[in-house]
Amino acid sequence: MGSLVLFTRLVRASLAGQARYPASALMLTLGQFLGTGIEVVAVWALFHRFGEVQGWHIGEVALFYGLVNCMFAIADALGRGFDVLGTEFLRTGAFDRLLLRPRPLALQLMGHDFRISRLGRLMQGLLVLAFATVQADIAWTPASIAAALFALAGGVALFLGILVLQGTLAFWTVESLEVANVLTYGGVQAAQYPLALYARWFRLVLTFAVPLACVAYYPVLAILGKVDPLGAPAWVGMVSPLAGFVFLAAAFGAWRIGLRRYASTGS
Repeated sequence: MGSLVLFTRLVRASLAGQARYPASALMLTLGQFLGTGIEVVAVWALFHRFGEVQGWHIGEVALFYGLVNCMFAIADALGRGFDVLGTEFLRTGAFDRLLLRPRPLALQLMGHDFRISRLGRLMQGLLVLAFATVQADIAWTPASIAAALFALAGGVALFLGILVLQGTLAFWTVESLEVANVLTYGGVQAAQYPLALYARWFRLVLTFAVPLACVAYYPVLAILGKVDPLGAPAWVGMVSPLAGFVFLAAAFGAWRIGLRRYASTGS
């Protein structure tokens, strides 16, 4: 309980600091909303031109888009501390201060810089989900709502795990390598479309290496009641988001290895 109280206080302090400059916070949130809105226009243009892509319609793909962007928005807000670990903590020596506190490091970093601006992407994702509901005529039953919430939780865990791995790299490089963006922003882009559209080797990567398909593709099939063209049974979508939590656990395993390597700044 003490750790959760600390996390809550850190989040409140971060939000209070941003609230001191409301115009800036509002513009950053609006920028997130409009910036990611360009991606929505790209999806709409694709389906406006071709009508459907291998049997997938815009309403179905909009469900992928909305769900994945909600996942990433929440994870990005929670994982900002891992993203800036090298520049704001390791390089300056401030990481030692976190180590001295008798509280979990992960919670301290997650509460370090909880960004209001991520609401822009989250709101856009929710609006696209509403659009998908109308376009695909989705009937939100208790079972489909439960599947969506489970997928959301698994997706947040997965993207947070990627950010944890990005922070872990800083124990070796100090700078968080930009290659991690291939998994974060690149992963968002890849998961916005049905897995069946990709080449076999890429499907394997998105299923077993970075299991984005497990938190997006299979749960969306279950919500839509759509048969998987790749042949996976219907029950897969109800359990596959567990892969996101497994990935997060593995990421924290790597984090503990990196943490043992840390030797302070020496100053």
